[in-house]
Amino acid sequence: MSTRPVLFTDANLIDPEAGTARPGSWLLVRDGLIADHGTGTAPGADADVIDLAGASLLPGLVDAHVHVTALSADLGSVSDRAPSYVAAYAARALSDMLRRGFTTVRDVGGGDHGLADAMADGLFVGPRLIFGGKALSQTGGHGDFRPRGRHVHDDHACCPGAAIVCDGPVAFRKAAREQLRTGAHHVKIMLSGGVASPTDRIDSVQSADDEIRAVVEEAEAANRYVTGHAYTARAVNRGLRLGVRCIEHGNLIDESSLDLFREHDAYLVPTLVTYQELARQGARNGLPRESQDKVDTVLTRGLDALRMAHEAGVNLVFGTDLLGGMQAHQNEEFAIRAQVQPAPAVLRSATVTAARLLGLEGRIGTVRPGAHADLIVVDGDPLQDVTVLACPEENLRLVMAQGIVRHGQVG
Repeated sequence: MSTRPVLFTDANLIDPEAGTARPGSWLLVRDGLIADHGTGTAPGADADVIDLAGASLLPGLVDAHVHVTALSADLGSVSDRAPSYVAAYAARALSDMLRRGFTTVRDVGGGDHGLADAMADGLFVGPRLIFGGKALSQTGGHGDFRPRGRHVHDDHACCPGAAIVCDGPVAFRKAAREQLRTGAHHVKIMLSGGVASPTDRIDSVQSADDEIRAVVEEAEAANRYVTGHAYTARAVNRGLRLGVRCIEHGNLIDESSLDLFREHDAYLVPTLVTYQELARQGARNGLPRESQDKVDTVLTRGLDALRMAHEAGVNLVFGTDLLGGMQAHQNEEFAIRAQVQPAPAVLRSATVTAARLLGLEGRIGTVRPGAHADLIVVDGDPLQDVTVLACPEENLRLVMAQGIVRHGQVG
């Protein structure tokens, strides 16, 4: 594809940081970066010109909770597949995410340095992949996918899978170091029970204090951070007090949790669309019976938790957590959040705030000059109605990743 400069003209330029829309704007892309933008007459430039005819131009979207290797809702079944098969599946899943407008994704269990390197080397086209390797789980925890009757657990580092089982601070510390050794951008630890694990309760508390501290110490030593899977206020609060910087899900938090999020300037990544889809089609996508019974527990409380967190000023980040064939519903998270949040807040969660969590502030999720030219073009104004992002097949006209138009037409 052409790497010539690109000049967008007659754009409704959306700035999520400022919360502004500027009709009649131009934006110049050069060498994979945003070079400049303004209103009125565009500068003369030796560039491919894309006349947007008033459509909205905005930063590419960020999904901060994906599982690119999750070819089924039965997460344990991934380890039964050959690594080559799982890699091929992940390549397609990532390509589809880019086509839906997500130019950066954070994998929180399964995605690894091999996939990130393959994408960086151009072996396939997809979004920027921020990976953590395998999540860390205690025996019988959310990352232990053995059915009750199976007693042997194989934790071969080269085998595909979302998690590794370890017990005791020494084992957790070593597992954290192993993930960081591969270049992981974060380390994930299981702090409570979950939906997709067969033998734990949603309201269980997992990982001992000294195990959590060991992982936090290793992440901080490597200038990285820990994110924690947790649903209940008890599990969330414990993690935040022990130095966990980000919480995944948090459907069952309460007022005490909100105080701790603010105190520690921590982040919350709700993933509401996954419960909608697990309720609708989890069974036919491989979700085990014992996991299906857990869905209602978290489904009914998720929106209330999101509303509480938004009103309290918690750092909220966009995430979806969809598995297998349900990943096609990724953008519907925008419509769900719009039920309790104003459009600018939802858009910031998928751009500016997500970039800050990932340590990429000013480089993604923004239209600042010097930022990566990760951009999308949509019909409609997402600052007024963010649900236009929920229907990419209808409203998404163009996707640019690092200065190259990957989907849509040039000129």
